[in-house]
Amino acid sequence: MSADPAAELPFFYGSVSRVEAEEQLKLAGMADGLFLLRQCLRSLGGYVLSLVWNLEFHHYPIEKQLNGTYCITGGKSHCGPAELCEFYSMDPDGLACNLRKPCLRSPDTPIRRGVFDSLRENMLREYVKQTWNLEGEAMEQAIISQAPQLERLIATTAHEKMPWYHGKITRKESERRLYCGAQPDGKFLVRDRDETGTFALSIMYGKTVYHYQILHDKSGKYSMPEGTKFDTVWQLIEYLKMKSDGLVTILREACLNKATIQTPVLPSARRPAAPRYTPPPGGLGIATKPLSPIPANTEVLPMDCAEFVNPYHNPNDLKKFYIQREQLMIDEVELGSGNFGCVKKGVLKTDKGQIDVAIKVLKNDNEKLVREEMMREAEIMHQLDNPYIVRMLGLCQTDALMLVMEMASAGPLNKFLSSKKESVTTENIVNLMHQVSMGMMYLEEKNFVHRDLAARNVLLVNQQFAKISDFGLSKALGADDNYYKARTLGKWPLKWYAPECIKFHKFSSKGDVWSFGVTMWEAFSYGGKPYKKMKIPDVIRLIENGERMECPAKCPEQIYAVMKDCWTYKHEERPDFKKVEGAMRTYYYSISNKGQPEGQTEAATPIK
Repeated sequence: MSADPAAELPFFYGSVSRVEAEEQLKLAGMADGLFLLRQCLRSLGGYVLSLVWNLEFHHYPIEKQLNGTYCITGGKSHCGPAELCEFYSMDPDGLACNLRKPCLRSPDTPIRRGVFDSLRENMLREYVKQTWNLEGEAMEQAIISQAPQLERLIATTAHEKMPWYHGKITRKESERRLYCGAQPDGKFLVRDRDETGTFALSIMYGKTVYHYQILHDKSGKYSMPEGTKFDTVWQLIEYLKMKSDGLVTILREACLNKATIQTPVLPSARRPAAPRYTPPPGGLGIATKPLSPIPANTEVLPMDCAEFVNPYHNPNDLKKFYIQREQLMIDEVELGSGNFGCVKKGVLKTDKGQIDVAIKVLKNDNEKLVREEMMREAEIMHQLDNPYIVRMLGLCQTDALMLVMEMASAGPLNKFLSSKKESVTTENIVNLMHQVSMGMMYLEEKNFVHRDLAARNVLLVNQQFAKISDFGLSKALGADDNYYKARTLGKWPLKWYAPECIKFHKFSSKGDVWSFGVTMWEAFSYGGKPYKKMKIPDVIRLIENGERMECPAKCPEQIYAVMKDCWTYKHEERPDFKKVEGAMRTYYYSISNKGQPEGQTEAATPIK
């Protein structure tokens, strides 16, 4: 995970209390507009802006929205804390005054880390590794793609890592532990109250133990009766160390749970309900045993879907480039066909079982150019390791050359959408296109250009899971190359190509970004054909004149804005896939999270 986005700001102090923030502002002179930024204890990932005006302190909570943006209650959303502070330095927009002078940390004052900061990264990786059995690049992609939901899940169970958490013990046992050893006022522990998932706080005061129920309301907030509400139990505990909030005393000394300290427990999500997928024997699934159930009130993450197949599970499979003919059972039914030949359904037999596969069969083994192209595609695909890219499992050489790949049984995106117009929602399409952007970002990082990104080459495992396919035109760039120039024309999908690709035959990841915009247009047109029946010269004139395809009827304005950014004429001004993926992710979470009131969504973060 990336560092705190505020970490580079010289006026960010980290996890300091209101009193400590006010002390810093006093030392800095109490000038009007003097300000600093600190970590917010109440909301996950949020901040507090502490500001001086007329010799008084004003504290403004900044919430991190589930689409990744930040805002002060009632104010505008901003893509980061730095951008938010810059905005309020020019326009007070409801604050006591605009931000005028930052209260800078002294060189010898480090940012104070919060109790969760030191746990977050390891907990995320532990959770993804154990739950989805992912490692390396696949793990990083999973964390990036699901960051907001994963962080919230991890944070809401982080109390299980804390030394003051004692789990399922009785009231009587909690008293025994508190009376054991020293008995100072404020000695405390937290325990599970009952089977409903609520907690109790037990505190020592005046040699007597007091028990308080920790309330958990319908919105998911934790609090003491009539007290301040928090997103998590550990935030509430940290707050009660500073303010009693109705308790007999503030919390001081934790009654240590030795089991928690010696053997950290991976957080359980306290989730009831539906069983998850169990892979067939020998399958290349993400697990070899049933996983934890998915909570009834939690949105299913892509890696939780039944058909999420991780073909990188067995490291030995990656070493086998060639597959023996006797390992394959080929169905005569064709899944598709093209200039190279046809694609057939098949089964790959391995030591551990059988796997459904798609087999690309070369039409004529004597066509040297086609054979060379297919071999090049196989070599490229064999290097790629990403959940959102169709995995090449190996080559089989018999009478005909056969390329054996993962099966994506729901077929090409354009055909699927054209046949499912009534059942596929806009949110569903945003999700699928976000996955494509993650796969393309991976290719960009690996210096691969696809050259043929289109809805026909996005294959669906199911309605919620997409993979990029067809790498026949792909090219691996050198580490220092920004683009390469194709020497032959061949049959090119010009309606998907950027101007520099058509005019100068120069291909780069920025050209793929243009194609991604066209692919998005196809998706939100439910399989519509780009530029309809226009001839290529007319398409080129339209683009040169600064015109672009119109927004599809059911396409959100924010997504169309991303499309138009992808269609920026000059490739050097066009966004890269890192920015495109960020914009797609932001918009996806803004509309997919069920916590927001219906009809209230945040705009996508601008690409530029």
